[in-house]
Order: sequence, then structure tokens, then C-alpha cells
Amino acid sequence: QVTVVESGGGLAQAGGSLTLSCEASGSIFRLVAMGWYRQAPGKERELVATVNAGGAINYADSVKGRFTISRDNGLNPVYLQMNSLKPEDTAVYTCNARGYNSHFSSSVFDSWGQGTQVVVSS
Repeated sequence: QVTVVESGGGLAQAGGSLTLSCEASGSIFRLVAMGWYRQAPGKERELVATVNAGGAINYADSVKGRFTISRDNGLNPVYLQMNSLKPEDTAVYTCNARGYNSHFSSSVFDSWGQGTQVVVSS
């Protein structure tokens, strides 16, 4: 069982900044990737940013140049620095962790947090 917990959401004004944090815990043998996704009201969930164990980072076009995903050592915890926020960034931001529970290749996990609300006012 792997638990993913996000923190750091809240209210910001347009042009402001927020930092989200995500930590995975539990039965983790090896993390493969961590990422942030968001879902705005009435819309599908979309990728925001991901980072894998090799350090490769992927951003949605809509956040490039404004958001930065980072980590301390390894992949856990992972952070999302959000600058120059826009009202359209308003969404529930959810963290995802993927990896292995053990050395067996079949022990894959793909765990999601509960999400943290980000509201950007104009």
C-alpha cells in the first residue's frame, strides 16, 4: 500500500505564486516517476508536470515557463512551484506516484493523492 499526500494548495491572486508539495510513503521499493495533474470544474484531468527517476521532466504547454517541478534527493518528496498564476490554473491538483513495491517486476503501483485545491482570483 502506497499513500500519496499533497499539501500547499490555497488561494492566490493572478500573478502570484504557490508551492505544492507531495510525498509518497508506504510499501515503496523503487519510485519510477512522480507527477502533478489537475482537474478544473467540468474538465478532464490533465497532466501538469512529471519527473522520472532519470531526471526527465515533462510539462504541459500551458504551464511551461511558469511552473517548475523539483525534488530533493531521489523522487520523494516532489514539489511544484507555480509562478505567474492565472485564473485558468484554478483546479484540484493531484499528485501521482508510480513505482514498484518490491524487486518483482509485477509489483507495480500507481497511486494517487486526494488532491489539493488551488484557486486563482483575477
